[in-house]
Amino acid sequence: MSEFDTPPPLDPDARWPTGLSIRARTPDDAPAIATLINLPGYRYGTLRIPHHTPDEVRKNVENQSSNSFELIAELEGRIVGICGLSRFPNPRRAHAGSIGMGVHDAYQGRGIARALLGEILAIADRWLNLKRVELTVYTDNDRAIRLYERNGFVKEGHLRCFGFRDGEYVDAYTMARIRT
Repeated sequence: MSEFDTPPPLDPDARWPTGLSIRARTPDDAPAIATLINLPGYRYGTLRIPHHTPDEVRKNVENQSSNSFELIAELEGRIVGICGLSRFPNPRRAHAGSIGMGVHDAYQGRGIARALLGEILAIADRWLNLKRVELTVYTDNDRAIRLYERNGFVKEGHLRCFGFRDGEYVDAYTMARIRT
């Protein structure tokens, strides 16, 4: 199966795809991560530009900050999603962190983002004791906005002309979840 093939249908009763595993990324994952982040749909929802190389990704993995936690979702031997959490290093913001994530074009809408978000929020809550987790999301990414809202995130602001994507400026929302 190529990176662009459509995966088999998801069992509608499954919480997320059978066989999905979530783990920390490693330098050996660099070629597969580069393929994933270069997909047009994946890139469309992020601030990434095209044409990342495996060497560039490998250097990023090897130089990861001790305040960052990067997870990958793997299904059928393929990396199908990434989610990262960065805790703010400033002591006055040590209670907070920021997340970013993306899912393979052909695997969106299959529970992978939900699984990744659940795992990264468990790290934030149970291991880092973060009070606040924040993110930005393009205003036209309805599916992601619904996922974040179902997980306790609320819109805090509207950022006009936040990013330049595919030849035009696009808006984003700032969202945050405050753990009570």
